[in-house]
Amino acid sequence: MTDTEQPTSLGRRPVRKVRVVAAMGLTVALVVGVAYAAELGPFAPGPGAGPPRPDPEATSRARAFLSDWAAGRTSQAAALTSSPGEAERVLRSFTAGLDISEPTLTPAAATVGKDGAVTVPFSAKMPVADLGTWTYTSALHLRRRGDDWKVEWALSLVHPKLSSTEKFHLKREDAGAPEVVDRKGAVLPDDVRASLTPVLAQLPGGTDAAPRGAIERVDRATGEVTGTEVTFGKKLTGRPVATTIDPAWQAAAATALAKGAKGRDAALVALRTDNGEILAVANAPASGFNRAVSGTYAPGSTFKLVTSGALLLKGAVRPEDTVHCPKYLTVGKEFHNVGKFEHRGATFREDFAESCNTAFIGLRDRLGDRELGEVAGKYFGIGQEWHIGIPSFDGAVPAPGDETEKAASMIGQGRLQANPLIMASVTATAVSGRFHQPAITRGNKDTTTTTALPRGVATQLRAMMRATVTDGTARALAGLPGEIGAKTGTAEVNDDDPNNGWLVAHRGNVAIACVVEQGDSGGSSAVPVVHDLLAAVPDDPS
Repeated sequence: MTDTEQPTSLGRRPVRKVRVVAAMGLTVALVVGVAYAAELGPFAPGPGAGPPRPDPEATSRARAFLSDWAAGRTSQAAALTSSPGEAERVLRSFTAGLDISEPTLTPAAATVGKDGAVTVPFSAKMPVADLGTWTYTSALHLRRRGDDWKVEWALSLVHPKLSSTEKFHLKREDAGAPEVVDRKGAVLPDDVRASLTPVLAQLPGGTDAAPRGAIERVDRATGEVTGTEVTFGKKLTGRPVATTIDPAWQAAAATALAKGAKGRDAALVALRTDNGEILAVANAPASGFNRAVSGTYAPGSTFKLVTSGALLLKGAVRPEDTVHCPKYLTVGKEFHNVGKFEHRGATFREDFAESCNTAFIGLRDRLGDRELGEVAGKYFGIGQEWHIGIPSFDGAVPAPGDETEKAASMIGQGRLQANPLIMASVTATAVSGRFHQPAITRGNKDTTTTTALPRGVATQLRAMMRATVTDGTARALAGLPGEIGAKTGTAEVNDDDPNNGWLVAHRGNVAIACVVEQGDSGGSSAVPVVHDLLAAVPDDPS
């Protein structure tokens, strides 16, 4: 059969003809594939085809340049450009002169121009030391030079506005600290500000303002500023930070505390009894933790103001009632008085003035387990959320877990926690009869809800505090002018460390609380501090 013969009646095809056609088809396919790959003939890009693809070597070179520049390898980056010497000089002066370190340079998709040059846009994030990050976009242009691709050097690749006529200049501004004024609107003296360091750090806007600065464009010939490229930092409002601080009381408190603390940690708060405005906040050391407002301490016997208030409120005892003061009393463990004294036949007023622990513990059954905490919150505001103008710890009087803990709570121990702010407020409430939310700035919201003490209870508490000065543990204050009332406190910390010493006091319209850590006793450590303060500031603030 020849190649031109028709299929037989059995349906067979001529084998030789099929093989020739298949071979021809393969040849055509190979030709078409080569033409397509080479974009020849009918496969050449037409007017509607996509842009030409950039040479991978060019994009690789662009990425290497950006990587070296970002890493501070300016000589290696410059070597990839058409002008290595000039490029290295400019790159170095740009980052060093503007205090830029560790920039982030991120390339975008590359494009190919009609002349074959490759353009690689990039975003730049330039961290300027202590100010912020300068962000902008620019682009690299690369051309083939011989067998290699080079970054076409130009000032504008560093930044689009960097040119032969304009350069950049970093301007830093000394914003300084905003003015902080006292209760009368006068600027606080430097020594007073120094004593308030931890307080100012917590006042909104009370510390030094954030650094300010700008990157400006400058005319290379004249040195004149032609524009501002970016600014850093917030502009000061010009409004001073207003406080309730009395500079005379603050200075005297800081001096007395520094002298009396004798290198120990200590804190003091003085505030007005009629409205809670804080006149002084002193800490030793004067910088660091604001323990006066945020500290957490067992208040010791100064808390007997609250315990006495709870007992007097329900008529569980009267100041003239006899409440024996034994040397020891065991309630799960042995409790004793400081110095292990006893006073048989003492009145409740004498127990308070002499700070008899065993007498108070002996009255524990006259209060319900939760009653002390309820009185502390309802009448004295303890444990509620206070808004004084800076962060504060507002006290805790948890219900006792057992009889031993209840006995400890009666004398300000156990799990009770307070600080000078709280105890100064307790003192103000006890002598004025009403809780006023303390404040170091004005206009703070007040979410507290309290009830005024009955007038008779406040009168009894004032008389008991006065007896503590005239006949009790705070007799060292008796020689000072004015009718001073006080209550000492000694709070156990643990079995190994000395006790913390406490004192709360009031004179005129001012209530004071002081704690000296490891002060051994309130009489030996806190009383001298408050004595020096009251001696230095004999008059009430206006």
